[in-house]
Amino acid sequence: MNTVKIRNIEIGSGLPKICAPIIGATKEEILVEAENIGSLPVDIAEWRVDWFEHAFNFSKVENVLKDLRTALGETPLLMTFRTSNEGGEKSIKPDDYAEFIVSASETGYVDLVDVEVFIGTDIVKEIIAGAHNAGVKVIGSNHDFNKTPDKDEIVERLRNMQELGVDIPKIAVMSKDMKDVITLLAATEEMHREFADRPIVTVSMSETGVLSRICGEAFGSAITFGAAKNISAPGQMGVNDLSTAIKFLHEYLQ
Repeated sequence: MNTVKIRNIEIGSGLPKICAPIIGATKEEILVEAENIGSLPVDIAEWRVDWFEHAFNFSKVENVLKDLRTALGETPLLMTFRTSNEGGEKSIKPDDYAEFIVSASETGYVDLVDVEVFIGTDIVKEIIAGAHNAGVKVIGSNHDFNKTPDKDEIVERLRNMQELGVDIPKIAVMSKDMKDVITLLAATEEMHREFADRPIVTVSMSETGVLSRICGEAFGSAITFGAAKNISAPGQMGVNDLSTAIKFLHEYLQ
């Protein structure tokens, strides 16, 4: 399986990489969160730009990206505009979404971008091409806040993302009980073992799903999401506890 190398990390090799969201509303709040990340066990910082009060003013977005790049040093920066259709804070038209993601990629301040693959195949392909032309990696994502689809459906969605050409397919689903978590983990293991030629990311949301955030290495998920300050999805752990847990498991998987 191919890994994805970004700055000083290699996604898909060794421990799952810890990604922490930055979800401040103002530039000042965003930069305070970014500066705090440097003292925490965080491999990737994710700016959830949909939380930003000026998310639709691209010049202000670019200004924040520039300062984030400085504040984060060599920590890779993932930029995500999570739309309201997939649990985000703001709605945006598909064409505007594509222009926004590609423009952000072209600033030179971003290492990865998140692309919601259900926004439309042609638009997703346009974004992937634009990001790759700018030297930016793409996480293709799908979020289901209502349920956990069956195992075959989860695997199919991840395979479709891979075929679209994203660098890292990601799916996050809502779990109502431990059976749902097991379904997600079984799908992860099957995708990783049978079909994946690149890193994948899977998450079972809710408090019940916290197990999926810890044991990704055992089943084949390459990134796990934890909170440096504020959570951005149900069931997120603090990054310190998350780091301790995945390192403990790693020792016994060798």
